[in-house]
Amino acid sequence: MPRFDLPPEELRSYRPDVAEPADFDDFWERTLASSREAAAPPRLRRVDSPLQAVEVYDVTFSGYAGDPVGGWLLLPVDAEEPLPAVVEYIGYGGGRGLPHERLGWSASGYAHLIMDTRGQGSMWGTGGGTPDPHGAGPAVPGFMTRGIDDPADYYYRRVYTDAVLAIDAIRSLDRVDARRVAVTGGSQGGGISIAAAGLSTGLAAAMPDVPFLSHFARAVGLTDRDPYQEIVRYLAVHRDAAPRVFQTLSYFDGVAFARRATAPALFSVALMDPVCPPSTVYAARNHWGGRSEIVEYAFNEHEGGLGVQWERQAAFLAEQLAR
Repeated sequence: MPRFDLPPEELRSYRPDVAEPADFDDFWERTLASSREAAAPPRLRRVDSPLQAVEVYDVTFSGYAGDPVGGWLLLPVDAEEPLPAVVEYIGYGGGRGLPHERLGWSASGYAHLIMDTRGQGSMWGTGGGTPDPHGAGPAVPGFMTRGIDDPADYYYRRVYTDAVLAIDAIRSLDRVDARRVAVTGGSQGGGISIAAAGLSTGLAAAMPDVPFLSHFARAVGLTDRDPYQEIVRYLAVHRDAAPRVFQTLSYFDGVAFARRATAPALFSVALMDPVCPPSTVYAARNHWGGRSEIVEYAFNEHEGGLGVQWERQAAFLAEQLAR
């Protein structure tokens, strides 16, 4: 895929004026307050595993409207406690998978919570098991247009709330240091981590990797790849729906959450990425409310830096915790 977005020197200073609704903060304050009121303490069940250096727990915590959300909690054996923690969110269509598939953080001395994404987990990987019990109106196959006619019904209202309450859940555990919690994820998971950072306080770090779900007004129509193309297909049929669709999306745009985020951040971006165009990543990063860094992968598509980026994240997080 050749470069199709702005030149690198323009990307680095790209800071578009992305509109947000006047009641953005009130919408999210009400959403989180009602879900926290419905929340129960997280439930942990120790799982037999061939892993000898990591304790594995099947976790259920309360997400949006008190809905049960699954996850894995991985804890290093014999580590000094309370532990710093990393909450990880998963890419589009994937689920939490199997615990042995993501051992980097627990092997590095962190408590690691891997959040299942409601309704997803059947497009790649080894699956997920958290249902989304809330209905929606007409939608294109996928998740991007579920409930898109109204922000109160939109699918990502539930997912972003789950993400924030996952942070609440891990902070409630005696074995975790609630002051040293970071969030991360790739693609959709990166977009969710931006939202979680904008809606939470006191995070040690945020590490969005080639993040999705930012600067919708530019992304929709700039790239011909899914998942953004789901919105294009919806609007191609619902020809008069664009004003209300983009009004809904304005409540869920990563740029708005980035403005409110205060945790130190490490972004990554791939300059040949046809799924999450580089300008949409820079739009969020350049509006970030706290300190931020970004790593460019000049000749990569949506895979970004993979293991190279994880090593950078590990070094970055260790540095933040040492401050």
